[in-house]
Amino acid sequence: MGKSLADQLLKAGLVDQKKVKDAQKAQRKQAKQQKQSKAGKAAQGSNDAQARIAQQRAEKAERDRQLNLQRQAAEKQKALQADIRQMLETHGTRPEGDIRFNFTETQTIDGKVTKKVKQVYVSKKDQDKLAAGVLTICRDRNRFVLVPAEVAEKLLARDASVVVFRAEKGSDQPEADDPYKDYVVPDDLMW
Repeated sequence: MGKSLADQLLKAGLVDQKKVKDAQKAQRKQAKQQKQSKAGKAAQGSNDAQARIAQQRAEKAERDRQLNLQRQAAEKQKALQADIRQMLETHGTRPEGDIRFNFTETQTIDGKVTKKVKQVYVSKKDQDKLAAGVLTICRDRNRFVLVPAEVAEKLLARDASVVVFRAEKGSDQPEADDPYKDYVVPDDLMW
């Protein structure tokens, strides 16, 4: 078998033993450095991949958290609407009677506020209670219902758009400086 180049040069006397050992030592160092640089590049590549994976996991966790918050908000809104509907069905009564009661309904559609005059037919007793603020008018889907003022307060806390008409509870006594306090409006006067 053939001898290595270093052996052949040594035999020919062109190099001495010390130079051969120095050359072999330099060759081993160079091979070792190449291995380390390849391992470093591979480690750097794996670090980049790990960083990308960690970033993707963090982004996915954030997306999942946002979706979960949206789901929870939707469920909470649905439960709130069910609670309002139940309160209206439990405490609300349909307006029935032959006296027309007019009120204004405020609606917000696409950021535009509109006020419309609406009417319900109620009994004389319900008309007096509505005027005194004992009863309120609330919207239950596409119809109006009469609800006691205490229940209306709870509905206002949940969703103010449900309560359509609410008369302020105030005293019917005229103020001291009212110039018309001596003139009494007859009860049987219908507008």
